[in-house]
Amino acid sequence: MEHADADPKVLDQPWRIWATAAIASVAAAGLLLGMIVLPVVQGRNAGISAFDAICRALGIQAGSPAMPQPPSAAQAIPVTQVAWSAELIRDLEQADRRNGEAIASQTCFACHGERGFAPDNRNPNLAGQSALAIYKQLHDYRSDSRFNDQMTPIAKALDDRQLIDVTAYYAYLTTGAIDPTTAQVGDEEIVRLVERGDQSRNLPACSSCHGRRAGGPTETPSLVGQNEGYLIAQLQLYRSGERKNDIYHRMRSVARQLTDREIARLARYYSTTLRQ
Repeated sequence: MEHADADPKVLDQPWRIWATAAIASVAAAGLLLGMIVLPVVQGRNAGISAFDAICRALGIQAGSPAMPQPPSAAQAIPVTQVAWSAELIRDLEQADRRNGEAIASQTCFACHGERGFAPDNRNPNLAGQSALAIYKQLHDYRSDSRFNDQMTPIAKALDDRQLIDVTAYYAYLTTGAIDPTTAQVGDEEIVRLVERGDQSRNLPACSSCHGRRAGGPTETPSLVGQNEGYLIAQLQLYRSGERKNDIYHRMRSVARQLTDREIARLARYYSTTLRQ
């Protein structure tokens, strides 16, 4: 009677204790093996101290316990050093365009034209670009965030005031009208890429950043009427990763998924599309 009235939970208690102890022992053995024994053995073979090997296994130190940490002399280079402060915006608005024109006549006209239209298709047109777009690229050349054999030394030779004045001069110029006889609507595939993107490749619509009144970054350049050769070259540089002054990898992520055919047709579309 006394046995029958015993609490089942009390009778089951020793088994629970043994099961808990067994599980804890297995866990402790696994922790000892994975975080101490194996790292120490691997570290010894790789010439790493036991302390460092255990710290690496625990994630306290960088690297693997099985091999030395490879040395690196690489220096982090920001994609841009431009900070859009209220003071900078005010300076761009109050810049001396006449001084900018005088500087541009000596250093810029040959490649970008007096009125902002480059005589060489491989150089960008500056007319119609915002002051923010022009300033960012000039500043990026000067800070080595972007490199070009010709533009980098020119930008480095300009002080802060000259950079702002040149920017203001070209930003003040309005873009010219594209000849309606050469303007093209573009094939359906490219128009779809520009206006809607491609969800299957996670490609946003080009117009989401580069369109009129678009919601992209404030320094986003206008592409309408831009030179075809320049657009092709820049998309290819983004695709290869050689150009990398796009914040958050925006353009590199897009360009990597574009084919040569799409790049060529997008450049043709924008270079011959009438401004909306």
